[in-house]
Amino acid sequence: MELRKIIHIDMDAFYASVEQRDNPELRGKPVAVGHADARGVVAASSYEARRFGVKSAMSSQKAKRLCPELIFVNGRMNHYKEVSAQIHEIFHEYTDIIEPISLDEAFLDVTVNKPGIELGVDIAREIKAKIKERLNLIASAGISYNKFLAKIASDYRKPDGLCTIHPSQALDFIARIPIEYFWGVGPKTAQKMHSLGIHTGADLRNWPIDLLIREFGKVGKIYYDFSRGIDDRPVETQRIRKSIGCECTYDHDLSSPEEIDEALTDLANELMGRLSRKQFLGTTLTLKVKFHDFSQITRSITKDFNFNTLELIRPFADTLIAGVDYAAHPVRLMGLTVSNPHSPHETTIKRDSGNWRQLLLDFDNAPY
Repeated sequence: MELRKIIHIDMDAFYASVEQRDNPELRGKPVAVGHADARGVVAASSYEARRFGVKSAMSSQKAKRLCPELIFVNGRMNHYKEVSAQIHEIFHEYTDIIEPISLDEAFLDVTVNKPGIELGVDIAREIKAKIKERLNLIASAGISYNKFLAKIASDYRKPDGLCTIHPSQALDFIARIPIEYFWGVGPKTAQKMHSLGIHTGADLRNWPIDLLIREFGKVGKIYYDFSRGIDDRPVETQRIRKSIGCECTYDHDLSSPEEIDEALTDLANELMGRLSRKQFLGTTLTLKVKFHDFSQITRSITKDFNFNTLELIRPFADTLIAGVDYAAHPVRLMGLTVSNPHSPHETTIKRDSGNWRQLLLDFDNAPY
C-alpha cells in the first residue's frame, strides 16, 4: 500500500504579514492587528512583536506594556479572505484534495498530484516559492505520511520552515518532542499529563491504551495512536460544520442583572440570525463568559432537540448564566454557541459508508 504524501501549509503571522506587505512603513516593526483602546484585544501579531511576548488573544493594554513601540492596525477580514483565496489558487495547481483549516492554513494530499512530482517536499518547496514570488508572503510547510505529523513538521522550523518527517524517522521524532507539540494537547491536558509523568512522546508511548482511555476518555485512543505515528484521517475537501456562535466584548464590565439580561438577549438574537442564515441545527448550547481579570468559564447544556428558535435559546441561556457570580466578578465578554449537530453520544471519529470523517474533538481548544 502506497504511503500518502500529506503537506500542511501554515502562513507565517498571516494577518500581520499582509498588513506589513501592504504598508511598507510597517515592515520590520512590531505590529499587532486589533484595537489599541482599553478594551481591545490582539487578534494577531508580527514576529517582531512576538519577540516581546505579544500574542493573539492578549489584551491590548498588556501588549503595549510588553512592547511600547507596538503599532496597532485595524483588521481587514475581507481582504485576508481574498489573499487566502489567492493562496488556494496556488494549491490547486498541484492538487484539488485540499482541506482548509482556517484562512492561513490547510492540508493538501499530493499522493497523486497534477504535475506528477514524486517527492512531497519538492511540491512544498514550489508552493512556498510561488507564495513568496506572487504574493510576497512567507509560508511554512510540513510534509509527512499523515496529517498529525505534517502539522507538527510545519511548526517545527517556523518561520519560513520546510520540514519532512519520513516514515523511517517518525517514531524517533515523536519520541523526542514535548507533549505540548501533540495535536489536541492544550494547556489543561498538558498540565494533567505532566502530573502523570508524561512529558514527551516517548513517555506517552509507554502508557497502555486502557490507562490512557481511563485518564482522558475516548481521546486517549487518539493519543495512543499519535504516539505511534498512526493517523488515518483523510484530507477532506468538504468539512462538516460543527458549530455556530457569536460573542461580544463590552465597552465596560457588566455586573448587574439588567446588563446581563440585555446582553444575553442581544447575543441570542444574533445567534438565531446566524443559525437561520446557515440553516444549522445543533443540540448543545454553550455560554462563554470572560471576566474582568481575563479568567474564563464555559457552561453547556445538551438536549434531545435542536436549539433552532429564540424561544428555546433564550431561556436556556438564562439557565447557563445562573450561578455565575458576575456581581463579584464583572463580565468583560460573553458568547453563545450552538453545536453538536449529531447525537451527543457520537464518538469522536465515526465510520460512515466506508469513509472516515471527523466529527467532534474533545481537545482543549483543538484547532481542527
